[in-house]
Amino acid sequence: MSKFVDRYNLWTGDQRRQADALAKRLASSEFDVVRFAWPDQHGILRGKTLVAGEAIGALAEGVNLTSTLLAKDTSHKTVFPVFSAGGGFGIPGLQGGADFTIVADPATFKSLPWAPRSGWVLCDAYMADGAPCPYATRQILQRAVRELDALGLELIAGLEVEFHVFKLDDARMHPSQSGQPGEPPQVSLLSHGYQYLTEMRYDRVDAVMELLRANLTQLGLPLRSLEIEFGPSQFELTFSPTAGVLPADTMVLLRSAIKQICQRNGYHATFMCRPRIPNVMSSGWHLHQSLRRRSDGVNAFIPEQPGADLSPTGLHYLGGLKEHACGAAAFASPTINGYRRYRPFSLAPDRATWARDNRGAMLRVLGGHGQSATRIENRVGEPTANPYLYLASQLYSGLDGLRRQLDPGPSVDAPYETPAAQLPLSLQEALHCLREDAVLVEAIGRDVVDYYCHIKEAEIARFNLEVSEWEHREYFDVF
Repeated sequence: MSKFVDRYNLWTGDQRRQADALAKRLASSEFDVVRFAWPDQHGILRGKTLVAGEAIGALAEGVNLTSTLLAKDTSHKTVFPVFSAGGGFGIPGLQGGADFTIVADPATFKSLPWAPRSGWVLCDAYMADGAPCPYATRQILQRAVRELDALGLELIAGLEVEFHVFKLDDARMHPSQSGQPGEPPQVSLLSHGYQYLTEMRYDRVDAVMELLRANLTQLGLPLRSLEIEFGPSQFELTFSPTAGVLPADTMVLLRSAIKQICQRNGYHATFMCRPRIPNVMSSGWHLHQSLRRRSDGVNAFIPEQPGADLSPTGLHYLGGLKEHACGAAAFASPTINGYRRYRPFSLAPDRATWARDNRGAMLRVLGGHGQSATRIENRVGEPTANPYLYLASQLYSGLDGLRRQLDPGPSVDAPYETPAAQLPLSLQEALHCLREDAVLVEAIGRDVVDYYCHIKEAEIARFNLEVSEWEHREYFDVF
């Protein structure tokens, strides 16, 4: 009988050749196990680990996962009635926790440097009939990339990612501390804050930086710089620009890799935007993006005239990012906590503006005439964002700008004072803006948007049921 991949013709010719080469490596006893990883709706990696002999067949046959994974919120609670018709999604084939199949993309295969003799491969999700899983976010970005390709352009994106690394003092593993979610670990600082980019602060955490550098480099990620950020125990890594889906693949692997590397060495890494730790600073994910012409490989954002900020293509794309900033916010900042970051004069944007090299604006334009690195930096995102949905929302926003030849208006000099559309102040508001954005809803898909909002609204409902420490402190004594 034919394998799942052959039955539904799921690989390109290049992928078949890559899979054949990978199967030979697995047969040579180079690896003991292979992790088949799939990025879920939150951009969290899930999957199964197979011994090498079984992994060879699973390359073409796929690996089955339960469809309840599609129904999870960030606490891993199931928020859809999976035993109702259509599994709560209204989709035949998903009822009763039925299986879906993840298929390896052999081009993504890695040897994990921190886990000896362990391979890793990123997978795409398919239904039992070979159709793409409608909620598989990597395939949503792949679709957006294909639409851009039809215009003779490809996305080029570079990552600038902030996060925290703490010393792990207590993992909170007493049975009473378990839960859904369990109690967060107890941690202490690796460094005090507020000495942004100082060499002394860097040297103090050099052992951790070297640990990350060595492993991420061995992993093949395009690491450029390791930096001390402003807050206590806060770091920043930047990565060279790559094309198409690869920037999102890099981000999803990066987060998982850093957390695993740190955990194995007595540290706790978190990409949570604003941890509840004294004196902490918020972390952002700044996404640098441009478009490259396929015809000649030239950056399509470079202006032809000296003194211009961007080419007409770049300006229209910028206009689309600005036009859909509020609608795309739920993908750029998908957690309740992420909206703690949007504060005036905080180097995080609070309204949809653009400016020439101004870190207070949401969209910061860099480069110019004769500069190959001309690009737009979107400063709105938080590092927890599902990278596939974040990048897809950027592409679909920019594509709308190109098609409608949107004008972004003039650059602003005072981004916290210039009248402009205010960015959502909460996740609930962001979800409303997303639902009201007809262009993004059509591009991403109404069913996907409804699905995504349902999961996020379940998280908000759980949050609203909790009595916060602020409420107790504010009202318990005074009334």
